[in-house]
Amino acid sequence: MHQPQQSPTLKELRLHGTKSFPFAAYQTCMSSKGMMVKHHWHDEIEIVYFSKGDFCLEINMEPFQIRSECLYFINPGELHSIYTEKNNTPMEQAVVFSPCLLSFESYDTAQVQLIQPIQNGKMLFPRCLFPDHPAFSVIRDTFLEMIHVCIQPLSRQPFNKQEFPDPVHPGQLLPDQLPIYDLASQLYIKSSLLRILALLSCSGLFQPTGINYDKRVEEIKKVITYIMDNYKEKIYIRDLASLVNMNEQYFCRFFKKAIGHSPIEYANEYRIKQSMNLLKETDLPVTEICLECGFHNLGNFLKEFRRYTQTTPLKYRKKSK
Repeated sequence: MHQPQQSPTLKELRLHGTKSFPFAAYQTCMSSKGMMVKHHWHDEIEIVYFSKGDFCLEINMEPFQIRSECLYFINPGELHSIYTEKNNTPMEQAVVFSPCLLSFESYDTAQVQLIQPIQNGKMLFPRCLFPDHPAFSVIRDTFLEMIHVCIQPLSRQPFNKQEFPDPVHPGQLLPDQLPIYDLASQLYIKSSLLRILALLSCSGLFQPTGINYDKRVEEIKKVITYIMDNYKEKIYIRDLASLVNMNEQYFCRFFKKAIGHSPIEYANEYRIKQSMNLLKETDLPVTEICLECGFHNLGNFLKEFRRYTQTTPLKYRKKSK
């Protein structure tokens, strides 16, 4: 049996922000129930705000039912996803940033006792924060003001919730064309993040890293990484199962229970997302995109594309442009 090569890293491929300012804001909206944010992980910290309920947030294979306003914190390397449970128009907003954005050049008390342990993975953010906590309202308002800066980076007007734009597509950056933040905007974002850190620290909400290793999470991440690295080629269940030393039947049950889709369904959905990017960003013929994204049969590609997008590749390209 061919033993597949494992990816040397387990990182999300998307760059959040820029190398010089690793920060990005996202707003995700759905008009029907289903997956909003697929399973993924990254080396950055993520803060997610839910203004109301009807979500299920899953972190390291542990589900959290969101039924009211709240803030959740996702630490580096944690596998997570979000799906909606009702046919309404739910929305979640998130900021994703590298721990290095918080650093000081001087080794003061904040750098030594909090920021450096966060960077080294020795200190964790709290899992969640609800309105009954004394620090919630201040942290929420600081978070929303930061989102407002991302929408209107040159604006210096007082924050107003009504100034948010119309709901956008899942995972879209705020705004659609990511701004190059000017000096004042960068300072405002950094000061907001540091204020959130200060409020969490004053409330004693940071937690030292404990023994929280879950072999199942690392196995799922290993399989997802392999799919991301090899989606252009044929992917065999036997190779995925061998990555985590399981037999094929048990592996398929294990993966579907963890992710909600079979391994092949997950791989095809990832391929379709790559094909959507190529349709938007290039003028490659549909047949070439089909092969480039790991589909070796045009009919099967068209069928899967319609299944995930409810349209054809050509119509999608026309609409996106």
